Amino acid sequence: MDYRCFIAIDLPEPIKTQIGRVVDVLKKYDADVKWVAVENFHITLKFLGSTNESLIPSIKTALTSVASSYEPFYINIVGTGVFPVRKNPRVCWVGIGGSDTLKKLKEDIEISMVQFGFEREDKEFRPHLTIGRVRTPKGVIRVVNELGFFEDQDFGTFRVDNMKIMKSDLKPGGPVYTSLNDIPLGKA
Repeated sequence: MDYRCFIAIDLPEPIKTQIGRVVDVLKKYDADVKWVAVENFHITLKFLGSTNESLIPSIKTALTSVASSYEPFYINIVGTGVFPVRKNPRVCWVGIGGSDTLKKLKEDIEISMVQFGFEREDKEFRPHLTIGRVRTPKGVIRVVNELGFFEDQDFGTFRVDNMKIMKSDLKPGGPVYTSLNDIPLGKA
């Protein structure tokens, strides 16, 4: 059986709640944006896509090896913005500061997943968490303007001490994410 998988860092509930309050403000503009549910906020390190269930234990082993060379570290969830540009946004995001270690971790994950047939992503990793995906331009300029009020918002700092292999089930009400494995950073 194939799962739709990704590797991610989960966020503490208080930070998810703060970001959720910003999303609630943005929703009032009735723009054509698919907003991410609060419980689904996460930092994607690698999207695997269709993954055979039989590969999951080997992926976990490879990720455990990568994670063992990292001690827990801190990142700051700060600021908001859009990709690619304000005039034609496709993604609304919340930013991540203090992310040099996160960038290195992502790169090591990319390298380790090649052995399982996953293509290495070559574009520059810009650490963020997606809060909404723009479907059409309807009402989006108002959302972008409102998002500007939060561009310096500090949502908090937290300790990254593990990553997860996540499964995504696409449902009519939106995706449902389930953690398949927690992989601690550092030597076990």
